[in-house]
Amino acid sequence: MSGAVGTADAEAAELPEYPMTRASGCPFDPPPELKAAQREGPLRRVRLWDGSTPWLVTRYADQRALLADSRISADVMRPGYPSPSEVPKEGSPISFILMDDPEHGRLRRMVTPPFSVKRVEALRPAIQRIADDLIDTMLAGSKPADLVDAFALPLPSLVICELLGVPYADHDFFQENSKQVINRDTTPEQKQNALVELGRYLYELMGRKLEEPGDDLLSELTGRINNGEITQADAAQMGVLLLIAGHETTANMIALGTLALFEHPEQFALLRDSDDPELTASAVEELLRYLHITHNGRRRVAIEDIEIAGETIRAGEGVIIPNDIGNRDPEVFDDPDSLDVRRGDHRHLAFGFGVHQCLGQQLARVELQVVYNTLYKRIPTLQPATSLENIPFKHDGSVYGVYELPVTW
Repeated sequence: MSGAVGTADAEAAELPEYPMTRASGCPFDPPPELKAAQREGPLRRVRLWDGSTPWLVTRYADQRALLADSRISADVMRPGYPSPSEVPKEGSPISFILMDDPEHGRLRRMVTPPFSVKRVEALRPAIQRIADDLIDTMLAGSKPADLVDAFALPLPSLVICELLGVPYADHDFFQENSKQVINRDTTPEQKQNALVELGRYLYELMGRKLEEPGDDLLSELTGRINNGEITQADAAQMGVLLLIAGHETTANMIALGTLALFEHPEQFALLRDSDDPELTASAVEELLRYLHITHNGRRRVAIEDIEIAGETIRAGEGVIIPNDIGNRDPEVFDDPDSLDVRRGDHRHLAFGFGVHQCLGQQLARVELQVVYNTLYKRIPTLQPATSLENIPFKHDGSVYGVYELPVTW
């Protein structure tokens, strides 16, 4: 028995470790090792931090099929789930995105209405005002400016605070704790402490909403609490998820997208000089396809045997589905490593697929459309104030982007 275990350990040690870093390649491309894995075949084993060896799915069609397959689970507590870090202790709060139906669907439906296309479109004028105000402030300040601090981070933070009913005055607190949650280098204890702090903050805020509801998403949840559908603690955990996801992901897309356009000046000029809203919408979809801000891939575990791409994923085996390489699949996208804002192909997996597809995708789209249609027209001479080599990229986090982006005009 010990010999068999030793052999398994040796075989696992020979496998590539996941996630793979972009540090050795273009900062906008998937890691070279991941691209090589896609060329070699649709599925392969990789090694995680804990020695487990889940399946890595590299091709678009298989990724999409598995994300829509009811035979794989998003439940982080299931044995075999390929967690990117130590699994939370029993009793720790779990977000509904790490649950399966029917509980996942029941909780998700409670927060879906504010993210509908109609309600998000109604927010567009307010998002436009926020963008213009931030640009006015940046233009009135000194040069160079840090686009992350001056624009990319505050815009989605202000929007999600308005939507949820969270005081923006507390943004330093929730942004700092959010960083602790998504940074791969923080310890499990540090992540847990940050989640506890955020949970306590949202719990207390929910208490105030129960006494005096407002016109916001958290206030809408008070009715669910009052009729016994969820507890105040459940509502607080929903708030934690939406607060983190609602500002971190979009903030990184704003800054990383701007940097990618700087590195492709012909594409920057097309977007800056056009008044066509369809081109802006196309550019948003292309940047979502071309850039990849999730480092960990989507994690699942099989609950039944699944035959796919000539392999059998056994029940209890982990599955990792990295959208960054799926969105660069040459069998689906022509010249996939090129940035073309006129591509007009919306089939990307940036927001996932299936029942766990990103709840806030319509809000993210509108925010990005406002940004990419406003920032470069308001500041047509916007340009980087340092070289690409001096930009600090977030290689240490589960959400990819840049820590700062010095710009001038």
